Amino acid sequence: MSLRFRFPVAFLAVFVAVHVPRAAADDAKPAGPAAIPLNKNGTVLLDKARGRLLLKTKVVLRDGQLEMLCCLKGTKEHESILALDGKAYVVHAGLLALGLKTGTPAKFMPKFVPAKGRELRIFARWTDKKGKEHRVDVRTWVRTATKRYFAHPMKTLPAGFKLPDPTKTELRFDKIVGELLWFGPMTAKQRDELLKLSGDKGYQKAIKALYAKTQPRELDARWVFVGSQTVVDPATMKTHYLAEQGSLICVANFSTATIDISEESSASAGSEVYEPHTERVPPLGTEVVLEIIPVKRGKKAAGVGKRR
Repeated sequence: MSLRFRFPVAFLAVFVAVHVPRAAADDAKPAGPAAIPLNKNGTVLLDKARGRLLLKTKVVLRDGQLEMLCCLKGTKEHESILALDGKAYVVHAGLLALGLKTGTPAKFMPKFVPAKGRELRIFARWTDKKGKEHRVDVRTWVRTATKRYFAHPMKTLPAGFKLPDPTKTELRFDKIVGELLWFGPMTAKQRDELLKLSGDKGYQKAIKALYAKTQPRELDARWVFVGSQTVVDPATMKTHYLAEQGSLICVANFSTATIDISEESSASAGSEVYEPHTERVPPLGTEVVLEIIPVKRGKKAAGVGKRR
């Protein structure tokens, strides 16, 4: 297969013009009177009047390591909070219809270069079992992974120091690599108890560093419209949009992503790894509408403290 790095804009323009159905008012009502469905099952809707794209999704994961915020149904539900019953190229077409241009995917060699493209704000809207409506910046559903080992460089343990009973603490020492390790979040009480075990400056620095590293942080990266890639099968001459493999809205960098985050986030060393903030994610099966809103040029999306 030969590789092309942009989805044909002309093809998508034709798709929007020819295949966007003219829905009745009742069909568009759940998303607003101006929203027009872009696919037959009405899960991708273009609200051009309000400058947004709407995705009707469902919650499929509340615990586990994440690679996606939203995947396509039947692809990556084991590592994505939400799933969309639709096609990624239709989402791409909707963003083009809002006037956006494709960006560039993350690059990994010879050095990492983050994904670039038009910045997007993404909100989640749903109704709970009591009938109360909610709308939040979806980044509040994602936090740095806590169910993992954290490490800090330390060549040797302090002279005479003995590690606490491993059945009563998560502290470990890897003498081969030269690292002090801790599994999961460290509480302030655990930190203070560990600091009392030795006054060695190197040890004290390591414990304080591990405490800081283990504290969960909300996702504070920017979503950007990348636009994935395409391949042309030389045998059939058919064009395949690579995001159809599931990489619709990513929190781990993929060169095939339609929407990615503009920071280093993957399973590689030194990069961020994310998980759902379980307590904030609605129950499995909850219907969630994602609002994808392009940020106006010259402006930046609100930070963690300004997400309403």
